[in-house]
Amino acid sequence: MKKMKKLFTAIVLVTGLCFAGSANAQTKIGYISVDNMVGLMPETAKLDSLLDRYQTDSLNPEYASLVSRYQFKDSVYRDSLKTPAAVRKEIEKELPTLIYQIQNWQQIVQQATENKQNELLAPIYRKVYDAVKAVAKEKGYTHVFNKEAFLVAPEGDDLIALVAARLKVKLPPQTPAGATIPNKNGQ
Repeated sequence: MKKMKKLFTAIVLVTGLCFAGSANAQTKIGYISVDNMVGLMPETAKLDSLLDRYQTDSLNPEYASLVSRYQFKDSVYRDSLKTPAAVRKEIEKELPTLIYQIQNWQQIVQQATENKQNELLAPIYRKVYDAVKAVAKEKGYTHVFNKEAFLVAPEGDDLIALVAARLKVKLPPQTPAGATIPNKNGQ
């Protein structure tokens, strides 16, 4: 009985090791720098001009309007002879908010520009992710990692060339081994 139990245990272990070995053989790992791929997309090149136009067309006029409102309300508030007390009291409540917005305009612009940039980048990232998924499925990759997400990772294939080909994006000339392709921010 003990010999039978040992034999059965040995068979289970060998079978488990065989399955583990075949599971490892089926694992195919790749990686890609998604940010670099997005930086290579033609749509990304247009992003700076769109953001500049957004600031010029939307944010700068808003700032001018804000300053103009402040100046108008301040002049009405200061003209105490012609302004009723109830109106002065209402303006007195609004002026600190306007002053705060004017003083913090650079931060407001930065946040608004960042939100707009994220809005404009979202479809580009979606396009790259869809291409990565398609390449992974087509080439049999079971795992695809974002290159910047890991400090240490198992060996794998860099999929940037395959994804670029799928998106019909021309890659820059070869970079030295270990170098990364700079994205639009030079990073």
